[in-house]
Amino acid sequence: MRVVVLSDTHAPRHWKVLPLALEEPLREADLVLHAGDVCTSDVLDDLAEFAPVRVVLGNNDGPDVAAWGAPETLEFELEGVRIAMIHDAGAKQGRDRRMRRRFPDADLVVFGHSHIPLDEPDGAVNLFNPGSPTDKRRQPAGTYGVLDLAEGRVQTSLHPLPPTTARASVRR
Repeated sequence: MRVVVLSDTHAPRHWKVLPLALEEPLREADLVLHAGDVCTSDVLDDLAEFAPVRVVLGNNDGPDVAAWGAPETLEFELEGVRIAMIHDAGAKQGRDRRMRRRFPDADLVVFGHSHIPLDEPDGAVNLFNPGSPTDKRRQPAGTYGVLDLAEGRVQTSLHPLPPTTARASVRR
């Protein structure tokens, strides 16, 4: 199973329409996870054209994102891998232990908020932040994540968007 992971798209300020460079990965996705700060639910509608979407509320998300079905946290299993999602996982110091206490059964915690991509499998719990495809802040490029899941195992990867297409996009 292939899962595309996004966070912090911040529409419409940074996500005007779907970035062109995300179209191919989304076409290959069986599921899309969005770790909050969608800001407008039309982003979720766009993503749902490719695959089912699971989303958690971010600190900038309004009632339309909540109405789309976004809780503050999610816990679910995919292909035998227990996944937890939250937008803000707190300060870097002690994050893995805090997330292990909050989600004691999770194999992987997906989070956003910092806009800083992180793939940290070796702490108290595997932490994964896809960064942001559209609001890179101090990062060299916008980013997204991919989870490949099979038989109770997850392979995580982070992917930069080409700078020339980070905001270039088309409507389908």
